[in-house]
Amino acid sequence: MADGSVAVAQVYPTGSPQDASTSNLIITLRNQVIPTAIAGQHLTVYVGGETALSDDYAAQLSSKLPMFIAIVVVLSFLLLMVVFRSLLIPATAAVMNLLSAGAAFGVIVAVFQFGWLSSLVGVSKTGPIAPLAPILMFAVLFGLSTDYEVFLISRIHEQWPRSRDNSEAVNHGQAVAGRTITALAAIMVVVFFAFTFTTDRTIKLIGLGMATAILLDALIIRTVLVPAIMHSLGKANWYFPSWLERRLPRLEIEAHAESERESQEAPLQREPEPAGRR
Repeated sequence: MADGSVAVAQVYPTGSPQDASTSNLIITLRNQVIPTAIAGQHLTVYVGGETALSDDYAAQLSSKLPMFIAIVVVLSFLLLMVVFRSLLIPATAAVMNLLSAGAAFGVIVAVFQFGWLSSLVGVSKTGPIAPLAPILMFAVLFGLSTDYEVFLISRIHEQWPRSRDNSEAVNHGQAVAGRTITALAAIMVVVFFAFTFTTDRTIKLIGLGMATAILLDALIIRTVLVPAIMHSLGKANWYFPSWLERRLPRLEIEAHAESERESQEAPLQREPEPAGRR
């Protein structure tokens, strides 16, 4: 106040702290009630409390989330581009990774916010999702999805220099890496789904979302969608501008480097001459 004193007023919402009506009340107080009440006065009014603090924290994280997602996607695109010397393969990987992350977010919203099939995982009450959970989930999911992509594409990439047949390379990579991806995904699904048996809501939420995303990624995205897209694109998968090829460093995968050296050395080997020929 003008004389330097401080006054505290408590406002009690009609709903619980997690209800949307409580957040709407805070917005109404800040944007309508308080500005109208102190118009023309030298007063500074703050709205505090656990709900206001949580809403402010969520707003800050939400404002930074697009930048965070963009940085992760761009860095993974650049890394895959340098490793596999392609533009379409890392672009496809980025879209597929976003698809698996979006599926995870959709599942946790449906179960923990809308209450669909909530009894199956022991969710007794619906409510808003902790703002930090989507950020943690996205970072871990994008890393795991990129790992599965590298397992698959590296097997395809090592066959491509040998045959120069896109369909053969994709079939070879899918046959070799499919079992590895399925085994790894099965382990991760079991581990993350075990989190749903805890009583902590946030841990349960993260576990269900991660298990669903990895299951979808292994059974549909990496074994069906990615190979199908690469078959459709054909040799365009391996297009890489020559000017970009000259300027970027070369990061070789060991298996591909060995196969490429073998393919380059094979034409140089000569057949042995018959024993009687001089």
